Amino acid sequence: MRTTVQAKRHPHDDAPDTATEFARLAGLPDGPERQALRDELVRAWLPMAERVAGRYRGKGESVEDLTQVAALGLVKAVDRYDPERGNAFESYAIPTINGEIKRHFRDHMWILHVPRSVQEVRNRVRSALRELSQTTQGRRPTVAEIAAYAHLSEDDVRTGVEALDSFAALSLDAELPGGDDNCALADVLGAADTRFDLIVDREAVKPALRALPERERTILYLRYFRGMTQSHIAEQLGISQMHVSRLLSSCCATVREQVLADAA
Repeated sequence: MRTTVQAKRHPHDDAPDTATEFARLAGLPDGPERQALRDELVRAWLPMAERVAGRYRGKGESVEDLTQVAALGLVKAVDRYDPERGNAFESYAIPTINGEIKRHFRDHMWILHVPRSVQEVRNRVRSALRELSQTTQGRRPTVAEIAAYAHLSEDDVRTGVEALDSFAALSLDAELPGGDDNCALADVLGAADTRFDLIVDREAVKPALRALPERERTILYLRYFRGMTQSHIAEQLGISQMHVSRLLSSCCATVREQVLADAA
């Protein structure tokens, strides 16, 4: 009686039958023959690596770069695969390639540095948002709903939502949504105002200025608030320019000493 043995088929057309080659590779010492066989195995499995890379299309990285990263993961899988463990190469290579691609996204694609634990929370929040959005009739799921669905705390959900905006940066030249005046993001960003320091300084010297005689206060006002020269001040007050200069020096020294004493 003739028995027909049906060959075991791989789940994908891009999975070649290379069990014999891997067994031979494991027994070869380092050298040109082993290197040539290794390169041959990498080329044979490259379509599979490209298929895995294709799953990450549209996530902010070019297909060419994804394919290169997947190929690097494939090379690592070929080098580390042990056929004696009895597992098919594909079942070992695909997690290795996926891990290499995810590591690439984690290390090179995030504009802001986000800890790995936060990235994992972000991924769970994103998946929960996608799944829940199909059942909330267009309404954005609440924090409590996401937390219950993803088995996270509400604080973790808030952290994950914030991390969703950390993957890419928005250009300062980008137009603000909902505006008709072509207003860019840079137009509404604030900047440090050095005049706040002046407010603190002015409040600090007020008591010392009030304690000065009226003529000295007038001289300080005309010089530092009206911008008048010492000659013009002297002419207005009917005193010499030298006297104005001495009064300015003594007034400033008195105010400075009083402010420093109050601060101490």
